[in-house]
Amino acid sequence: MIIYKALGIDIYKAEMLSFVGGGGKTTTIFELAKEFISLNKKILISTTTRIFTPLKEEYTYLFLKDIDRDFNPLNGTITILGREIKNGKLEGISSEKLEEIFARNIFDIILIEADGSKRKPIKAPGNHEPVIPMTSTKTIGVIGLDSLGKAIDEDTVHRPELLRDIVGRNFIIDEEVIVKLVLDKNGLFKNASRDKILLLNKANDEMKICKAKRIRRILDDKHFNNVAIADIKEKKFY
Repeated sequence: MIIYKALGIDIYKAEMLSFVGGGGKTTTIFELAKEFISLNKKILISTTTRIFTPLKEEYTYLFLKDIDRDFNPLNGTITILGREIKNGKLEGISSEKLEEIFARNIFDIILIEADGSKRKPIKAPGNHEPVIPMTSTKTIGVIGLDSLGKAIDEDTVHRPELLRDIVGRNFIIDEEVIVKLVLDKNGLFKNASRDKILLLNKANDEMKICKAKRIRRILDDKHFNNVAIADIKEKKFY
């Protein structure tokens, strides 16, 4: 399955996609970028938080702080933008700068990692996050299905105390916990104002797929209809 089609991304108009949550944001961003390259698109990847510095073979151009005013990327290329590289990580750029770059109309697709998760499969956002540019056309919330059946603790959850506040309990992550995290005003899609897409990632066995489909049914009943169930690494959707 093609990822951009499964997520409902329109390849014929400029898109700024902000990724939040945990469980595969960076992987999804770079897999999407590969698909867009095959379509001869001009791609910008950036972050408003921080990400591991991409490998040289993963991009064509790299800019720090800003993009040159006369820059015109070639078709089928990836540009990386961050504030600086520090301790092996690309430090984030401001949302205002990304909004300005989007307005320049030099990229077909902008992909933004808009919060951090410390490599945990699920998280609740802190007071200062996510940092989603106002011009973002879609917010894609990612949750790793490998969190199901695990305790709401530091081993599995980034900011477990905030997740407990949202779901009102301190036990095991199940379908209802994920539904509450998705729908709560301080949950996964906090600060997202336009199209919201939930990506339930790491659907790599029948039990996870079954539970993910139950989550999708519950959310559909609650009028949240944009849910994709996937194993992004294998490009499988359910």
